Amino acid sequence: MKSRILFIAIVIICFLGTSQSPMSEGPFPQLIIRGVTLINGNGAPPISPVDIVVENNVIKKIQVVGYPGVAINDDRRPKLLAGGKELNCEGMYLLPGFVDMHGHIGGNSQGADPDYVFKLWMGHGVTTVREPSGRRLDIALDLKRKSAKNEIIAPRIFTYTGFGQGSKEEISTPEMARNWVRNNAQKGADGIKFFGAPPEIMTAALDENKKLGLRSACHHAQLDVARWNVLHSARAGLTSMEHWYGLPEALFEDRTVQNYPLDYNYNNEQHRFEEAGRLWEQAAPPYSDHWNNVMNELIALDFTIDPTFNIYEASRDLQRARRAEWHEEYTLPSLWEFYQPSKISHGSYWHYWGTEQEVAWKKNYNLWMTFINEYKNRGGRVTTGSDSGFIFQLYGFAYVRELELLREAGFHPLEIIRSATLNGAEALGVSDKIGTVTIGKLADFVIVAENPLENLKVLYGTGAIKLTEENEVVRVGGVSYTIKDGIIYDAKALLQDVKRLVKEKKLEENYKILQPGIKE
Repeated sequence: MKSRILFIAIVIICFLGTSQSPMSEGPFPQLIIRGVTLINGNGAPPISPVDIVVENNVIKKIQVVGYPGVAINDDRRPKLLAGGKELNCEGMYLLPGFVDMHGHIGGNSQGADPDYVFKLWMGHGVTTVREPSGRRLDIALDLKRKSAKNEIIAPRIFTYTGFGQGSKEEISTPEMARNWVRNNAQKGADGIKFFGAPPEIMTAALDENKKLGLRSACHHAQLDVARWNVLHSARAGLTSMEHWYGLPEALFEDRTVQNYPLDYNYNNEQHRFEEAGRLWEQAAPPYSDHWNNVMNELIALDFTIDPTFNIYEASRDLQRARRAEWHEEYTLPSLWEFYQPSKISHGSYWHYWGTEQEVAWKKNYNLWMTFINEYKNRGGRVTTGSDSGFIFQLYGFAYVRELELLREAGFHPLEIIRSATLNGAEALGVSDKIGTVTIGKLADFVIVAENPLENLKVLYGTGAIKLTEENEVVRVGGVSYTIKDGIIYDAKALLQDVKRLVKEKKLEENYKILQPGIKE
């Protein structure tokens, strides 16, 4: 028996391999990033070569040290102090750390623990996450505290509680709603994620939350949206909306509810998602008076839209989402199982998904993207969120896919980076600390060897395929360094650790199949 165990251990070691490279360095009293091309995050074009000086996690100097094609002027370069660290990034690109405005920290159903999720995010340059409910509040707040102290490898976390979730009593009166909101704030939550409720409950809860100075988000679920759409929420004080539910309903002109088939059942998720794909065609047409009026009122209310395009992309192309190349090495077996068709698991609505559903969703996307792009053009705030862990969308990789979908919607690459950085920081109320590379702000950066403005795919952990002058196919890109709070993380090492974990889990699953009598 002992020899069998030893043999299995040797197999595991050989199968997984080992990595000697450290995943992080720092913090340092001084960090100088040398010779980088800076993409600031505020919409400004790139500038290089630049030296960036960080002292004790605060950006102290952004120094232009030359011109393209000309030797760097050493006289201009900031001096390294004793105990400081230099990072040579000549020829590389530096952006502010990315903000994921819709990041669930894994879940028991998916078998995805926080460490797995955090490394995938950090490996893709995500240094800040708004967690819109999911983990129990005390657990989420503990992770937030540990991240703030850099006791764990994790983005900084803003925790929003799902309204009514986890409460011991049903919220059935406005006063109960106000008490719940006050209690949520006392516990230390950063805000609330609403799913909808009767109008009087929503009005009271949003009013109380606003009085407390906290921010809010809402997934306007179909069960309440007929009485309370995005306009009602924004007028009552909601600061951001998730996805797009509630927006087409605000754009209705010739109806008050969507055109539900008479055999529709909300608990049948194929019904739910299939009919959602026909919703935008029922709204007022683009640039019509009502369409314009709704958009302009939301902008006037300083309302943020977090579209999360990627999380519904499988609805318009299921095969693409299922066969994404990163699943093989980065998706846990338990998460892959969770994605499969199911009448129970949320978002696993592939009961019989085909051409008709996908064509409807492609039309849905066209109208949805038209609204979002114009909202941005008129000065509305659009942020970047992924909602990963559902519908074949994997943490980190899905965030980069969201950037690509913003490009499809019509955003210039510089507008996309602003959406992913400054806009998220503004929506969270922390643009004085993060969101751009600015003197006085914290040292949160993404550094990549290839130009992401030319090709956003270079931000994927799997990189982008490129043909060399020698006719050789290579992969380029992947984030090189993610810097959070002045600590340098080797992004590729983080992802390598995720690959190791996935291999380990797959080996365990295979062994269980061979030896079904083994218990955990």
